[in-house]
Amino acid sequence: MQSQDVAPPTASSSVSSADPVVDVEQAEAALVEHYPRLVRLAYLVLPPGLGRSRRVLTAHALTQRALPRNRTTTPVVPAQSAGRDLDPGYALIRLRVVRTALEAGLPLMRRALPRRSQLPPLLPQVRGLKLFPRSGGADELALDQQLSALTAPGRAAYVLRGLENLPDAAVRQLLAAAGVADADAALREADEVPARYALLASAEFDPCSLQARPTDLMRRRQHTRAALVAGAALVVCGALLGLPGDGWGPDGAAAPAYARNPAAEAALDPAGLTRAAPTAWKTSARTDFSVWPARGDLTGDQELLRRALAVWARPGESVVVSATPGTATGGPAGPPQLLYAGVVDNARVVILHDGLRLARYAEPKDGAAGAALDFARTDGARRSEANAVVLGRADGNVRYLTAPWVTRAAGRDLTEPDAGARDLTLTDGVTSPLAGPVQQQSGACTSWNALELADGSDTRLVTDLGELVPARLTTGRPGSVKDASGARAAAWAPYACSLGSVRGQGVRSVNAWAYASQPLPDASGAGAWVCTRAETWRGDGARVLAQFRTPGGVQGAVAAKAQDVPACGERDPHVLAGVLWKSEGGHWYLLAAGDRGTGRIEASGGISDSADGNLLTAKAEQGAQAELKGTLEDGRTVGGLR
Repeated sequence: MQSQDVAPPTASSSVSSADPVVDVEQAEAALVEHYPRLVRLAYLVLPPGLGRSRRVLTAHALTQRALPRNRTTTPVVPAQSAGRDLDPGYALIRLRVVRTALEAGLPLMRRALPRRSQLPPLLPQVRGLKLFPRSGGADELALDQQLSALTAPGRAAYVLRGLENLPDAAVRQLLAAAGVADADAALREADEVPARYALLASAEFDPCSLQARPTDLMRRRQHTRAALVAGAALVVCGALLGLPGDGWGPDGAAAPAYARNPAAEAALDPAGLTRAAPTAWKTSARTDFSVWPARGDLTGDQELLRRALAVWARPGESVVVSATPGTATGGPAGPPQLLYAGVVDNARVVILHDGLRLARYAEPKDGAAGAALDFARTDGARRSEANAVVLGRADGNVRYLTAPWVTRAAGRDLTEPDAGARDLTLTDGVTSPLAGPVQQQSGACTSWNALELADGSDTRLVTDLGELVPARLTTGRPGSVKDASGARAAAWAPYACSLGSVRGQGVRSVNAWAYASQPLPDASGAGAWVCTRAETWRGDGARVLAQFRTPGGVQGAVAAKAQDVPACGERDPHVLAGVLWKSEGGHWYLLAAGDRGTGRIEASGGISDSADGNLLTAKAEQGAQAELKGTLEDGRTVGGLR
């Protein structure tokens, strides 16, 4: 068998200053969207000598560890297939998966510490079972045997050709970035295996569709006897901890109480929970979460409410706690308000509100093990922002609890404005499942589902961004925005997929403003400039994207972005951005546009030109860079977004 070396990638072989920078959120969205494809890729590249069960667990472990810890550059790889550009986030995750899968096949060295990928995975772990993909036919078995005879780089080259549809130049570039010393040799080795690429998509190589069998039962029985002795000691300790006075049993997954504070204990008494009257929202001057009545079929379950309050105050080690940025996770200062307690899919869910935050407690129906606690800021919420709360997510679907004033709920795919809204059923304020905006699809973003809520004559549009409170979507000039519902939802169609860049950022609302239309050179029609601004519940951290769309373009392209700037906001609605654009005639231009309050635009640096008004079109060279400066009609200057 031919041998090849896999070396650690160098800066010169992996990235360059021109390579795109991928945010962690963008990489996470790509990993979640393409998880089955990435795990299959890792499984096929891993050495067959690991055994099918360990290959499955290792493939999942390597894929899950491929998420970077911070913003990372990734090499530019040509398009996967005709008509679809490669997402830089997916390119980064795929590169990291291939690199670690290649490392897993390296031999262990006596005088060097093993790499993490060469060791059995710590997580995921399955006790008492062997997991392996479903068996295929004779063709799949023959292909597996032929691939096992190749080196790891040879397998990677074959799989990248067949599974990813990459041309040899792109395979060569990706293998070099992954640390393969001789990518050409890997390609020649892959040529020795017949090109039966369709078999790579079969169940034989699918580590996400598995069969289970028991491990060695006799050995497990021997180990069980030894574990019983240690278990007896734990039972004694547990009995002592469960004596009256310590009360961990009623508190479920909460940690032990460290002090007996009367005020804190009063806040944890389910009998002290506040509940709004069913009709309070009709007469109250406030129309926010404080007037939501308590709903759900478990509002009288005192034990469940006690566990929810105790876990909020003292989450144990087994509790998964999450919070939007800038949200405190400490216990309530006094008795909170109960909004919901009931069964959602396969979990018991409790929603509580303390005036500043929403807290969602969830536990499996079969016990409190594996409880989760989520927090979101809601201080200053208005009627337009207190319309819905995420009750639960399961199988890619989302269920919402809507405000008592909501009379109709519907799902709307923002990328298909002509399709209209699809009605959802409302049962005591709970919607039927709606597919989440991020789908498991083998391609670019092709859909983005949002929730449309009607309140009499008013209709609002919100979208799930992975948090407890969905974000409100609006359109229009800052200071006079309108809800993006009904016909106005069409304005979001080319830009809906950009919402994935602000997932998990504590977003309160996102506005899309079409601030300019620019005639294109060479009689190419007119391009549209749109500025999207995501405001957060904490105030800071607002994110601004300037996007440009050419005629016939399905999605807008991000031309510039910024964070913590007043541009495109209510305090300072002015915005200026530019982009290098290539015409159908093959000529390059700098296109820049500001809002209608811009009186002059100047470009300097790699491109020197200027124009009166809010539009600038200048001849340019490929790769040229320029600094933009705009002069407003009142004489004030603004810089271009970068």
